[in-house]
Amino acid sequence: MTAATARESVNIVIGGTGIEVISGDAGFLEMLHRQYADFVARDACPSIRLEIDVTAGPEAADAVDDDAELRVRREGNCWNLSRGDFEARYDPGIRRGVVRQSANRHSIDSVIRIIHTLTLANDCGFLLHSASAIRNGRAFLFAGRSGAGKTTLSRHVPPDACLLSDEVSYVRKSGAEFQAWGTPFTGELGTPGANRAAPIEALCFLRQAAENRLVAIGEPEALQLLLTNVLFFAHDAELVARVFDSAGEFVARTKAFRLEFTPGDRAWELVR
Repeated sequence: MTAATARESVNIVIGGTGIEVISGDAGFLEMLHRQYADFVARDACPSIRLEIDVTAGPEAADAVDDDAELRVRREGNCWNLSRGDFEARYDPGIRRGVVRQSANRHSIDSVIRIIHTLTLANDCGFLLHSASAIRNGRAFLFAGRSGAGKTTLSRHVPPDACLLSDEVSYVRKSGAEFQAWGTPFTGELGTPGANRAAPIEALCFLRQAAENRLVAIGEPEALQLLLTNVLFFAHDAELVARVFDSAGEFVARTKAFRLEFTPGDRAWELVR
């Protein structure tokens, strides 16, 4: 595949926010079309633009060093983002950024996640380390660290439910209530979520157990557990405070439970 002679773009819309990724590398853009297929919008107006400088380098997933330090720091009005596999500079005032990376999908995926967290912090929302699904017109979040059971629960999603994500859920306040949006960010299941949204019915913290049961928990415990699963990468006191306030309002408005479950599909009988 030869590089494109003109710079072209892909508009990736997640949670109603469009990020236009601009590059002169045709192969890179084709990869983005495949990776974000259901989230690519050709007629929507993007609110954020990223210019990508694709450098020579490995494209395989194992080329990304999981132990490499991620740095997200503010310098003046801009954010500098860096890891072993990418460097980026983003100006939230004009919503423009430049990224230097190899043609690795995990690199651009990480940059997009970080920019969404920065944007959501100012928009009463956050990304959550959780699976999520819509059932009977309402969204349910299933939060937990790796090994808690997000993939297991997602693998057994019933036919009358719609999976929004098996790994990273998009939460934002809309009017008087919070909504969950589907994301293309995948975990072990490797399947992007549906590009849909619904008001959130409940937040469930996963715990594998010998039997299936749903146990209500109070706001203080829910807030503590929620904050351990919120994805936020910037060490910035002002934005951290805004995320904390959003999380506090979220648990005040949302029913929270501990979902104890056994492997299989029977746990979904408790989620309606």
